[in-house]
Amino acid sequence: MQLFIITILLLALAFLGIAVKVLLKKNGKFAGTCASQSPFLNKEGEPCSFCGAMPEEQCKNEESKS
Repeated sequence: MQLFIITILLLALAFLGIAVKVLLKKNGKFAGTCASQSPFLNKEGEPCSFCGAMPEEQCKNEESKS
């Protein structure tokens, strides 16, 4: 029972940390690049489902910021 309570508390702490980051970030967006640029996540070379960038291209979402 004690392990269950500790697990729940750690999960709640993780969600709280993510919530604080979203609230404090401008427009509530996470920084980063497309997952399609990672060879571990995109072994077939498919375009990003979020912005449409191919693995060899820069994230199109970041281009719109500048």
